[in-house]
Amino acid sequence: MTIVIPENIYLVGLMGAGKSTVGRLLARRLNKRFVDTDQEIESRNGVTIPVIFEIEGEEGFRKREHEVLSDLACEQGLILSTGGGIVMRSDNRELLTANGYVVYLHARPELLADRTKHDRSRPLLNVADPLTRLRELHALRDPLYRDVAHAVVETGRGAPQQVVQGILTEIMRG
Repeated sequence: MTIVIPENIYLVGLMGAGKSTVGRLLARRLNKRFVDTDQEIESRNGVTIPVIFEIEGEEGFRKREHEVLSDLACEQGLILSTGGGIVMRSDNRELLTANGYVVYLHARPELLADRTKHDRSRPLLNVADPLTRLRELHALRDPLYRDVAHAVVETGRGAPQQVVQGILTEIMRG
């Protein structure tokens, strides 16, 4: 049996789900190039995402995020870790599903709150109650992640290498 690995694999999910960590490992395993959309935005603009949010707001950031995704969707051989809110724009959802195999890395908001509690680089979590905010984001985005995903892989249990194996298992199922 021949297993066909998709040319591009896009990882979606809430902040803290492990998209960057898992993406790097998956890229190494499949000998593909890893790109993180948030890092690409920072590199292209010469400032951090919190600064973009501060100056342009979420709307300005989402515009820049769309431009980066549009460019990267034209490339081949990528493992792409996307920002948690990339699915909020319908044109982004179309780009994702049309140009790659989309994997939703799912984790409970409680776990995500624990994973991100010391990270001050996430503007949407710089609020009095990050857990409540993560629950709100999960309620809003979970249906959109599931809508674009070819596979849903739980990230709450096990090491990142096990998540990579879960993704490969889903790809083999076709």
